[in-house]
Amino acid sequence: MNKPTKIIPTKSGVSAKKSGPAKKRVPAKKVASAKKGEEKAKRTSLFERASGAFGLDNLAPAAVPDKLEDEKAKKFAPRREPEKPSVPETPKRRASDWIGQPAAPGSAIAAPAPVATPEPEDPAVILSGEKRQIVRSLLREQGLIDPDGGASTLLEEFRIVKRQVLSAAKADGTPLSRRVLVCSPHTNEGKTFCALNLAMALAGERDMEVLLVDADFGKPSIMGKLGLEAGKGFMDVLADPATHVEDFVVGTNIPGLWILPAGKRTGRDSEYLASERTWTVLNRLTRGAPNRILVFDSPPTLAATPAAELAKHVGQALLVARADMSGRAALEDAIDLLSACPDIKLLLNDATFSPSGRKFGSYYGYEE
Repeated sequence: MNKPTKIIPTKSGVSAKKSGPAKKRVPAKKVASAKKGEEKAKRTSLFERASGAFGLDNLAPAAVPDKLEDEKAKKFAPRREPEKPSVPETPKRRASDWIGQPAAPGSAIAAPAPVATPEPEDPAVILSGEKRQIVRSLLREQGLIDPDGGASTLLEEFRIVKRQVLSAAKADGTPLSRRVLVCSPHTNEGKTFCALNLAMALAGERDMEVLLVDADFGKPSIMGKLGLEAGKGFMDVLADPATHVEDFVVGTNIPGLWILPAGKRTGRDSEYLASERTWTVLNRLTRGAPNRILVFDSPPTLAATPAAELAKHVGQALLVARADMSGRAALEDAIDLLSACPDIKLLLNDATFSPSGRKFGSYYGYEE
């Protein structure tokens, strides 16, 4: 049997409600706040809920002093300072770099650079003595320059080389620049051939003295190629301080050409060349003689050490490279060993091809 329904009037009208036990009404505000609390509990972590339940929010870390006491500070590492960007250091300028430039305002005036001692007006050594005969036919047989043979391809080419040497000596203007070392990385690359021809070409200059020094103490060959008898020479002068170098210089019948033989081999060639005696001997030969050129024929750079020692006593070096024979690695190694010389030039020898079509000597009818 169905129970009767009770009609309850409302402000907006009449509403029907099922009969039954009456339920307690909950305010809408409390229901909304309960739902928000549940949602907030779901979002918060366990630690956050524990902090809210036990009142941990008021706890704070202890204050740290800005500066600890000395004893306590030792227990802690020093404070790291932020790294400052590194500024590239300005390279120091040499005294010679300031020549001709006005001094900066407020800067201290630097001490003047030492002035080179002027050369004496008269040479310390005068080359004289009996002159020996050099057979011209012997020179031609070996492919050397014949001073009496006129223009040729070989002479024209070495004229270009000697102009480079004389130009560098004149530009520098020091006795050191008038000493020229001729060498090669290995044997059979033509160093002696180039040294002889360069000396011949230089001797053709007006009022020029050329002293060709045989510094290949292990295998001296200058005197033999010129058809002259070898004797005491350069090494004997270095070994005996009581001797005078001009007493061992040999004259020739080629105007302006003088020879200093290698002398006796000692087995300590590099040690003698590194001594102060070498500086004394070479300075006597070049100081006060602006028209005198010294040409040294040295051992191969990569085969014996005297070449590297001689490089310390000269102002120019000609490193001979033979075409289709001298390697790049050997040349670079030789240049490194000769680095004591301030001016190193490469001289290509035995080249049979010229990309530009050079034919020196053909203009005079002496093409070879």
